[in-house]
Amino acid sequence: MAALAPAGPRDAASAALDELSLNFTYGAPGPGNGSLSGAWYGRNQIHLFGVLLAILGNLVISISLNIQKYSHLQLAQQEHPRPYFKSVLWWGGVLLMAMGEMGNFAAYGFAPITLIAPLGCVSVTGSAIISVTFLKDNLRASDLLGMTLAFAGTYLLVSFAPNITQAISARTVQYYFVGWQFLIYMILEILIFCILLYFYKRKGVKHMVILLTLVALLASLTVISVKAVSGMITFSMTDKMQLTYPIFYIMFVIMIASCVFQVKFLNQATKLYNMTTVVPVNHIFFTISAIIAGIIFYQEFLGAAFLTVFIYLFGCFLSFLGVFLVTRNREKEHLQQSYIDFGNIPGKQMLDKIQPDSNSLSYGTLPDGSDSTKSQSGEKKEV
Repeated sequence: MAALAPAGPRDAASAALDELSLNFTYGAPGPGNGSLSGAWYGRNQIHLFGVLLAILGNLVISISLNIQKYSHLQLAQQEHPRPYFKSVLWWGGVLLMAMGEMGNFAAYGFAPITLIAPLGCVSVTGSAIISVTFLKDNLRASDLLGMTLAFAGTYLLVSFAPNITQAISARTVQYYFVGWQFLIYMILEILIFCILLYFYKRKGVKHMVILLTLVALLASLTVISVKAVSGMITFSMTDKMQLTYPIFYIMFVIMIASCVFQVKFLNQATKLYNMTTVVPVNHIFFTISAIIAGIIFYQEFLGAAFLTVFIYLFGCFLSFLGVFLVTRNREKEHLQQSYIDFGNIPGKQMLDKIQPDSNSLSYGTLPDGSDSTKSQSGEKKEV
């Protein structure tokens, strides 16, 4: 029997290349390896359907936001503006937003969380394109660069996200719900949430990072419960009824409650800080939280190749950078103001804004009690 010859340098190099190529093909047994090949499309049509639903849903949401913005601008230009909730155009935007959110909800039933959650960048970039096209906003060089980076990141996300296919039944959700990974994750999340809530409520610390971290912690529960509810509804329609299990209603209650409190903290952040800052930071925090939730609860990256995970994370980074560039320093719409601002007159230093109420005794006065204030008030008394 002849002895086996030792492997030469050429054989070792070929083996290394074969191992590297497995990171870009779906020939490997791990669920997270893949590329955009014909076989990939054949095996992942269900995921692509979920991606299509998410992209269309986010585009519809961006259209609805711009319609609502346009309705507010129209109402502000009227001599006697009526409440916005009496505008048919505003309600049309609300209806479109509901349709877009339904598309996102259905997408979680067909594709992993780690694939659907980062696609929220489509809504931000789509809104920028629509506002430039229809609302005549300025198109900046940073907008074009940000859109290009966001599209490139989306391509990498779709290409290298985990292709694991799960039938989300009630028993599957129950199994994951009592798993030790999720229990440890929930303990840590509740602990962090209580600490941040203590600083927010008791200490009065309303920093944007604290508010948006609270939103992100709630968002992780939202995406877990949304995928569970959507997956069980999809399973009920295609295989066996799952809506009779108590876990479905538990997840439904978690979904509603987490959404309500998430909106509360997000509204607080938008009141205190500029939208151009809140939008990109919230998108980053939400996406990171959703990815971690999908990895821990649904184990979506189990068996994924290292290079695939790296390219996926690089795609997330590109989408984050694109959203930041699109929203950075974007000019806000200036509606009619109730005051006249003389603070920008060259060579003049004014201490406050003069109110145009000519019937008031304080008309034209400054609030610091200076000599000019006294002289103006004295002249009015003499008149």
